[in-house]
Amino acid sequence: MTLEAPDLRRDLTAALAVTFLAAPQGIAYALIAGLPPAMGLYAACLPAIVGSLLRSSKHVVAGPTNALSLLVGTAVISSGMDPTSTALTLALLVGAIQLGAGLFRLGVLVDYISTPVVVGYITGAGVLIAVGQIDNVVVSPIAIATATAVAAGIVGIRYFKPSFPAAALLLAAATLASWAADFASLGVQRIGDLAAIPYGLPPLTVPDISVAQVTALLPVAVAATVLSLVESSSVARAISARSGQRLNLDAEFRGQGLANLTAAFTGGYPISGSLSRSALNYQIGAKTRWAGVFAGAMILVVLLLLGPALNYTPVAALAGLLMVVAWDLIDRERIRKVLQSGTGDAAAFAATLVGTWVLPLDKAIYLGVFISLVIFLRRSRQLVISDLRIGPRGNLREFGVDEVGGRGCEHIRILHIEGQLFFAAASELESALAEVTADPELRVLILRIKRTQGLDITAAEVLKATSDRLRNQGRHLILVGMREPAMHVLEASGITENLFPTQRRWFAAMNEAVRAGLDLLEDHEQPCDLENWTGQPNPN
Repeated sequence: MTLEAPDLRRDLTAALAVTFLAAPQGIAYALIAGLPPAMGLYAACLPAIVGSLLRSSKHVVAGPTNALSLLVGTAVISSGMDPTSTALTLALLVGAIQLGAGLFRLGVLVDYISTPVVVGYITGAGVLIAVGQIDNVVVSPIAIATATAVAAGIVGIRYFKPSFPAAALLLAAATLASWAADFASLGVQRIGDLAAIPYGLPPLTVPDISVAQVTALLPVAVAATVLSLVESSSVARAISARSGQRLNLDAEFRGQGLANLTAAFTGGYPISGSLSRSALNYQIGAKTRWAGVFAGAMILVVLLLLGPALNYTPVAALAGLLMVVAWDLIDRERIRKVLQSGTGDAAAFAATLVGTWVLPLDKAIYLGVFISLVIFLRRSRQLVISDLRIGPRGNLREFGVDEVGGRGCEHIRILHIEGQLFFAAASELESALAEVTADPELRVLILRIKRTQGLDITAAEVLKATSDRLRNQGRHLILVGMREPAMHVLEASGITENLFPTQRRWFAAMNEAVRAGLDLLEDHEQPCDLENWTGQPNPN
């Protein structure tokens, strides 16, 4: 990976900006997770370097994130085990699962987690983060004033100068004030009172892989894996849509997995692709993946030079930052779009949102996954069926299945079917065909299935049963528009007659199917006037 001088300058500038954001976020997110603040910095340095080097995206910066930290925090509380040991084991499990998903090319699985579910979870997490900081704020008037000043200052600076590192500036000011005024003597808790940030590089750590530990944490690890991959892939896709870079989701999974494994052995906890840091990295002008590498290296410098000084940072100041983070998580525009997009999406959002408040967060993730699968199965089994009539210029005109006007011939009917024609749609297909064939005047039914996908043996058996029933009644089923895979399935099911596979010429197969249908009507002495029906003269 060569690095030209202009790119080096842009990458270093972007890395510096990301560091000013990542350092205070790392400490604050560790507070959400109920972990020593140093673990947030450890998770933002070496894992970020590994992630930037090995993932597909050039701009995604890995590290601790708000929603994932909250999920880790629930595991830390509920497990009853040592918080540090719990976090390290979770990072190991999450990394191993993600790496396996990447190696087995399971990147497409994140596509089955719907946007309403993700928005619902993140919105719920935002509320929980805000509520969780109340105890850190109301301990004293000075703590309230500190949190309020930090939150208001961040909002104000962002309004007038969005690119300015407001969080770093306000936390630095609060830390200086805490040192100068001895906030500890005034009853204001500082980072050092929770767990001091030591001077030096991240330690080498060995996760606990005992059967009891792994068994207890595996359900949360799977939920954290899902959340981490959804977050990371969403961030990568959002940025690639603007940068034009092509992504490889399997490589994203592998890189994210190796970054989490790095966190497990260097004192960190489960991480993901950070939306705020990645977006800032791209906006400042990063050109290569080295910007993320430099940002991770700069966090190492923070640990080496500023670790002891950070111990004076008031916890109330971090609470003020987290209040702003919680507010940012509630994306009101996306929520509005989800609520307006339909009853199903709104219900999925609401169910996941409420789930984050009444269920353990890992169970809320599973609830969201279940809702996404239900939505997918419901939509995938829906078939769109319409009547077709060939017009004077060979064009097809659609009619709803309930419309009776305009078909021109009561003895022959063409149905156009679109959708997934597999086992889940078999009952819907069977009902639609039964309704159509209940017409006693119908002699020939032509099904155009060119726009269907996934024809399997279950759906083919429905077609076979319909064909057999019509044949026994002296009527006929004609299938048109099949591609080679569908032809194999139909033949395997025993359908070998009245098949007109798709052809290169436009509507060639349909024209042949229509003429075959008309011939069958003439055989039954029930002709249709082709000229009145299609605008074309009767064949000789």
